[in-house]
Amino acid sequence: MADPALKAALDAGRFIVAPGIFDMISARLADGMGFSALYATGYGTVASHLGVPDAGVATYTDMVGRMSRFAQGCRTPVIADADTGYGGLLNIRSTVMGYEAAGVTAIQIEDQEVPKKCGHTPGRRVIPAKEMALKVEVAAEARRDPNFLIIARTDARTGLGLDEAIGRGKLYRRAGADIVFIESPETEDEMKRIGQEIDALLLANNVEGGRTPILPAETLKSYGYNIAIYPAVGFLSMAAALERAYGHLLAYGDSKALPARDSYGFDRMNTLMGFPEVWEFEKRWVREEG
Repeated sequence: MADPALKAALDAGRFIVAPGIFDMISARLADGMGFSALYATGYGTVASHLGVPDAGVATYTDMVGRMSRFAQGCRTPVIADADTGYGGLLNIRSTVMGYEAAGVTAIQIEDQEVPKKCGHTPGRRVIPAKEMALKVEVAAEARRDPNFLIIARTDARTGLGLDEAIGRGKLYRRAGADIVFIESPETEDEMKRIGQEIDALLLANNVEGGRTPILPAETLKSYGYNIAIYPAVGFLSMAAALERAYGHLLAYGDSKALPARDSYGFDRMNTLMGFPEVWEFEKRWVREEG
């Protein structure tokens, strides 16, 4: 079931900052930090689960299982990437129903051709706008809970220009999207224009090293945005930390001199993953034989 807290926060005018989660360690960490929402990133999930690029390889089955685990393992509302919806209109309906049943709170569907690609990489092409609008209509009709939010993303900016992207954003809102996501605007002025011209809840995608300038939350809010996702911040930081730790091990042959900043700490990890609860359970129920 969708968490009504996200819709309530948006209705109240609160700006949402959502970190990217990509596995259950990142999910547990982010879940305990007080964010209003978590963003289950397609790029990071595909990379951590399959070890391949976010280029349309992952299937609905790959993704819905992971999204379900995120939603069931977190108290915070989860916004979930669903790529293109994994097919035509019947697939869109199935995907929305499956993600809603999995417990996520918002689903993101994009208008790329299949196979899709990460929104900050080259070579993306989009389907006709009317075809995507039908997908949005089907998605909106397929949900059962009004707290389950539909995010419609367009990747038209890179190949077809900002005017086309804004036009699509307006169309998708009319088709029933709760939130509009214009992917990859390339300047702050473009982001400001999106906020001025689209009368809808808006999502900004902040990718370190990506095509879009990363702006402070207050600036985004003043431009008319409502949600800022940071899909890559977690897995980029994780990769850098692992590279340092593994490099140290290779160079020195042990981990004894590994800088403290490069280790989360075994005791802290045990707590994060829930071992104290296991130990308490065992104290109550495990009996010595004899």
